[in-house]
Amino acid sequence: MKKYNVQNYIRYKNDLDASLQRNIKDEREKIIIENLSLVETIARKFSTSDQASGVLSINDMIQEGSIGLIYAVDRIDWDTITDSVDPERTLKSFLSKRIKGAIRRAIDINRGNIRIPEHKLNDMRRNSEQEKKTIELFFNSIFSSIDTEEDKFMQIEDKTKEYNIDIMNKYLLGIMEAHLNIKEYDVLRMSYGLDCDKMSAKEIADKLKIEGSAAYVRISQIKRDAIDKLIDNVDPAQVVDFM
Repeated sequence: MKKYNVQNYIRYKNDLDASLQRNIKDEREKIIIENLSLVETIARKFSTSDQASGVLSINDMIQEGSIGLIYAVDRIDWDTITDSVDPERTLKSFLSKRIKGAIRRAIDINRGNIRIPEHKLNDMRRNSEQEKKTIELFFNSIFSSIDTEEDKFMQIEDKTKEYNIDIMNKYLLGIMEAHLNIKEYDVLRMSYGLDCDKMSAKEIADKLKIEGSAAYVRISQIKRDAIDKLIDNVDPAQVVDFM
């Protein structure tokens, strides 16, 4: 996490506390001051690592979010707010969206020397979510099909051409070796029999010397964690040919 100026942050918090204690008559100013804590809450949800935010610290993000809040208050449609079932929640949602957008734009602007247009960054974010779903579909379908091979009578017949199992297994082992630790690799390999006979959770626990009455539960958890790790780390280009 990037370090921030503690003195400036303390001064900001003191000024905020003093403002909240004032008897503010102007409605616009009152809404802004009452929602400054919302700005900080949203700002802290953004990573402050160099890769994510460039030169921005948490203080910078709070400042950018506060500017976004001020602009948002001027754009409130009070008819929509008052007509909603929960006006306070609707107002918070409206402000939160614009605060978050202001912080994200500031991060994108300060990310580096080469600036990517915001609409392109939004496209990249949407594509990233779609690619994640593609990878998730791939691994869940592959491992679930291996896991339920003995229950084919319960499955709908698939008339598509089958994969070469040996090639698929070697391919999976290569990906697993690149992204998993030894224990995750072995649990997944033995659970699905990728280069050996399939083993039960109890047999794998004995093999890996995982002891205890709930050892088989631990094996199931490691297996699920390993699949999730593959979903999170594998590039879509590595699986698209098999979809």
